[in-house]
Amino acid sequence: MRIILRLWGYAIPYWKMLAIGLVSMLGAALFGMGSAFLAQIAVDVGLNPVREGSSITFTGDRSTLILAALLVVGFAVARGISAFAQTFISESLGQRIAYDLRNQIYDTVQRLSYAYHDKVQTGQIMSRATQDVEAIRMFMSMASLRLLMIILMIIVGVGGMFFFHWQLALVSCVTLPIIAWRSWAVQRVMRPLWVEIQQSEARMTEVADEGLGGIRVVKAFSREPVEAAKFGRAAEEQRDLQLSQATLMARHAPLLQGVAGIQVAATVGVGAWYITQGSLAAGELILFLVALQLLQMPVRMLGFMITSFSRAIAAGTRVFEVLDARSAVEERPSATPLSSPSGHVRFRNVSFGYDNVSAVLKDIEIDAPPGKIIALLGPTGSGKSTVVNLLPRFYDVTKGSISIDGVDIRNFTLDSLRASIGAVQQDVFLFVGTIRDNIAYGAPGATQEEIETAAKAARIHDFIMSLPYGYDEWVGERGVTLSGGQRQRVAIARTLLLDPRVLIFDDSTASVDTQTEFLIQQALATLMEGRTTFVIAQRLRTVMRADEILVLDQGEVVQRGTHTELLEEEGLYRSIYDLELRDQEEALGEVAGATATQDDAEPASEPEPAGLAEPAGGSGGAS
Repeated sequence: MRIILRLWGYAIPYWKMLAIGLVSMLGAALFGMGSAFLAQIAVDVGLNPVREGSSITFTGDRSTLILAALLVVGFAVARGISAFAQTFISESLGQRIAYDLRNQIYDTVQRLSYAYHDKVQTGQIMSRATQDVEAIRMFMSMASLRLLMIILMIIVGVGGMFFFHWQLALVSCVTLPIIAWRSWAVQRVMRPLWVEIQQSEARMTEVADEGLGGIRVVKAFSREPVEAAKFGRAAEEQRDLQLSQATLMARHAPLLQGVAGIQVAATVGVGAWYITQGSLAAGELILFLVALQLLQMPVRMLGFMITSFSRAIAAGTRVFEVLDARSAVEERPSATPLSSPSGHVRFRNVSFGYDNVSAVLKDIEIDAPPGKIIALLGPTGSGKSTVVNLLPRFYDVTKGSISIDGVDIRNFTLDSLRASIGAVQQDVFLFVGTIRDNIAYGAPGATQEEIETAAKAARIHDFIMSLPYGYDEWVGERGVTLSGGQRQRVAIARTLLLDPRVLIFDDSTASVDTQTEFLIQQALATLMEGRTTFVIAQRLRTVMRADEILVLDQGEVVQRGTHTELLEEEGLYRSIYDLELRDQEEALGEVAGATATQDDAEPASEPEPAGLAEPAGGSGGAS
């Protein structure tokens, strides 16, 4: 009941609609039972059958009979109108509550930190926002109000029967405790079963989401049969669970119908005996039978109510797991906006761990004045990405502090902090939409001129203009219609448009060709100019440009200095240089030598090959 009451809380903002629904529901119940009373009046007053010997004569009032018949028709129409209003209001209420729940789920998930998303799969969240909310909608629109209607009809119907003949009413209502007990017993079995069904639907959604998201990998390795079998197993589990609940309900519904039939038979038999005894009029028996007929619908709907009730509890439990989740990164009540920062970043004795067992970072010290470039270098798993993820508070430090301009970043509002930090990540994500939309994603009010200026600085403008629709060219899902280098330059333009004072860049140019890398490096040089920059370095050009290189190993800074300084000492940097960076330096030397030879052999007016020319001014280009 705690879950159900909490779900009902979402109906409070729509109390006017709820009141109209309740009035309509009450009207339908009263008009229905009123028809039973009119039937009794029509028989006992309008017809007034009198037995004389072996024959029956009718001595009633014809006008009363006609009036009762007309009123029965009128009540039927009024009941239909009330039922329509009740159904319409119920469905509208359910849709509005579903709308509120879906928005609340999405807003909650958007606010939760990386720590939550590291543990919960996307398919699970999607399942809660779709199937679980739909189950709640069905309960709120079809079951919740109708459950009240059933209770009202039972109260009115049973009350009316006891008013006219309490002995026969006892006979007619003797099966109600049996129905109530059986319904309670079935609900106890159905609730855990529906939890399993909802979990199974979530697993099936996970498999489908993963298979479709990685469809290119699936096709590249010819794994379609394997993925199909994986989804088939999830679908089979869902089918078996659904069949189990259907079997349970198939056993339950006939039992309710059989009990209802026995109830009618007992009422007719005992009522006929009372008529022969003279303590019950024929019209009153008709009233009992009509009342029982009206109660048949509520009794038959109890099976549906039990299913909907159990499913709503299971769905509500899963939905509230998301809504009650607390972000590991919370904004302090006293937080203030970060406005016009100069960009002086300091890490003081920073440690971090994803759990309380093992630390990922240990005692990190970084001092980055405005405009300084800090390169992070180290083997896989050394903690480079974790360092930069702490700065915009995707995670919170477990020890020490991070400050911007001398103020702990936990004292700033999250929105203002992240608006001051631009990130170009290794896995560049572009949204379905136009190139213009993606560049202006963080600044939706940007003008076309501002967008083009950012694109030119990112060395992507010329490519965009070569497309059939220019900036209105449609980008496929996750930007699959663009190459990796093009996506990265669009991401750089997107960051440039924000004009952040602090920049985080994951230098993932190892997989692009020389010309694309050169264009990216040019764009990167423009992006870094005058900004405090943290870059996860993988290319020699980036390493040589850095003001300070931090070499990380197992979460600790084991070396720091410039490229030249670190080469002069033994250590991890020298090993990384020998294994990965020396070849890049030799390749750059060969390219430079080839360019110099070409310059001597060709006229000075001849342009250098695309991708090899240094940018104007020297300082803005690649090292």
